[in-house]
Amino acid sequence: MILHSDRVYIGQHPRSKDEKNRITLPAKWRFPSEDSQLYIAVPNPSGCITVYPPKMVEKLEEKVSLVSLGDKKGQKILTKLFSKADQLICDSQGRVIINDMLSQHAELQRDVVLVGNFVTFSIWSPSRYEEYLNSDGDEDDEFSRILTQLGL
Repeated sequence: MILHSDRVYIGQHPRSKDEKNRITLPAKWRFPSEDSQLYIAVPNPSGCITVYPPKMVEKLEEKVSLVSLGDKKGQKILTKLFSKADQLICDSQGRVIINDMLSQHAELQRDVVLVGNFVTFSIWSPSRYEEYLNSDGDEDDEFSRILTQLGL
């Protein structure tokens, strides 16, 4: 099997936030050769933070740009989503700062779990992640449906 990219995000990685709300990304998830280390973090309806790494930011931009101004529901969802989103910059030590709004959304305390989703990754509180894994049914609210329709 040949992968078109060696930049995949897999596995579970327990981490701790430091006093400045920084989380260190796993070394194998960092790519110092890239010019831009811009990550986009968005609140996920499941109660975590979904992080789009640098190579996915361009694809995300393409998908978002396809939502027409006349698509009132789509525009409203984008406004709700990106008003709570943040740009993360990976520093030279592989750390990103999680802002208060995103931390509150995901109920992050000191301990967190980074979970790979192959092309993106999620940041969970350990208890929410456990609840998510053990839940029987999938909540399918309107917000989730519209994000799915938008390909996000």
